[in-house]
Amino acid sequence: MTNVDFIGAFVIGLVGAGHCIGMCGGVAAAMSLGIPQNKAKWPYLLLYNLGRITSYTIAGALIGGAVASILAMSDLTHQLAVLRLFAAVMMLLLAAYLAHIWNGLSYIERVGGKLWQRISPLSSKLLPLKSPTYALPFGLLWGWLPCGLVYSALSWSAVAGSASGGALIMFGFGLGTLPAMITVGVLAERIKPILNNQLVRLTCATIMALYGVYTAYGALKLLL
Repeated sequence: MTNVDFIGAFVIGLVGAGHCIGMCGGVAAAMSLGIPQNKAKWPYLLLYNLGRITSYTIAGALIGGAVASILAMSDLTHQLAVLRLFAAVMMLLLAAYLAHIWNGLSYIERVGGKLWQRISPLSSKLLPLKSPTYALPFGLLWGWLPCGLVYSALSWSAVAGSASGGALIMFGFGLGTLPAMITVGVLAERIKPILNNQLVRLTCATIMALYGVYTAYGALKLLL
């Protein structure tokens, strides 16, 4: 796990803002609109996003720890380089997805569909949020929503080499999604057209693709 990986995960979350709003923005906006006008919105939004990021961090720890345990008896450096190359490919696919060039990641999102079918009814029982404390478990549950952006980030946690490294990568990713998710809770209708702008989408996709190429180059140097 390096600082570059953490920063990269943060950037993935940041430039994937448009996708975040498409997947979870409606939930954040609806939750925000459902808050009584005489109550401050920020505690609800803060705890919701804290719960969501916590779920990402837990998932990263599970993936990072599991992969590290499986590879512990083999050439860890070589195997992690292979996984890093796979993560780079996921970044390139995600870039194509964000640019609306290829929609294949939507099929990957269906992988978590069955798990979400079990979790989703639990989240509906928490609505409407009676107090900010309800927003935390609500966010914890919504953190498991099937999402190609999250799955791409999880491919990075798999190459972290440890549970703590995987958790840190997903924590960085969660922090990257935070500005968009906080903003959409307050200014949903104003920010959505900006993030759906073709130039903005292509810029974000280009950044993602460049990072994918950079990572693939680093992985190939270790393999060759």
